[in-house]
Amino acid sequence: MESRTEPAEREPDISVREPDATTVRKPDTSAARPPLVRELLLVAGLFLVYKFGRQLANGHTGEAFHNAHRVWDAERALRLPGEGAVQDALLSSETLIHAANTYYATVHFPATLLFLVWLYLRRPRHYVWTRRVLAALTAAALVLHLGFPLAPPRMLDAAHLVDTAQVYGPSVYASEPATDTMANQFAAMPSLHFGWALMLAVGMIVATSSRWRWLWLLHPLLTLLVVVGTANHYWLDAIVATALLGIALAVIRLPRPGASLTVRRSAPARELVTSGAGR
Repeated sequence: MESRTEPAEREPDISVREPDATTVRKPDTSAARPPLVRELLLVAGLFLVYKFGRQLANGHTGEAFHNAHRVWDAERALRLPGEGAVQDALLSSETLIHAANTYYATVHFPATLLFLVWLYLRRPRHYVWTRRVLAALTAAALVLHLGFPLAPPRMLDAAHLVDTAQVYGPSVYASEPATDTMANQFAAMPSLHFGWALMLAVGMIVATSSRWRWLWLLHPLLTLLVVVGTANHYWLDAIVATALLGIALAVIRLPRPGASLTVRRSAPARELVTSGAGR
């Protein structure tokens, strides 16, 4: 019995037949892989620019809380579910809320980094596309962080939510935003935790062929429940991140595979094909 499953770890091998049927060209996947040192410098540079840009948005406390009230009122006007419902479910178990805080603190960057490394090694064409999409999404997020500082729901009294990281741990933020030199706590919109997680799922679904690849959508779903349940983000933060990612995906298309390796048929083989066709 023949198996219908195909290995998911190989780059799609698309052969292109010439019109004279004498040559077959296959994509050279190694040629699509950019130099490693250049990519390391590029990714590190983009990360530093983003971190520095977020720091520029610090200090807008009054505007951040004013925007928080606007977002909270907009969610109620749109009849979005309350963030408190997710948090109440997490608070039903101290183990569960601690796991959610740990997920928020430790999964975001490592998961994205491993995703990019895997694409670079196994799917270079998809890696270049994904890096461009993530860079565009992050740049758009930085513009919003600078132009629309937003206090997260854990800081908003009207939300009546618990700062779960400070109460149960672990926390990646200082207890007072003004003393936090490592992160800008007023950069809630959009949620890059969710945006990057969603792109990870999209990238893995596009780059693989396994029938189970759609399960990657569980990662952004779990991330969404975590960022909302820990009161680090509003629902609208995730909605805006999804919209920005959708625009980036519409503008930045997956490059088509190149065809640089030429395989020529031998003369006897061509004669055999010709004689067979004439019968």
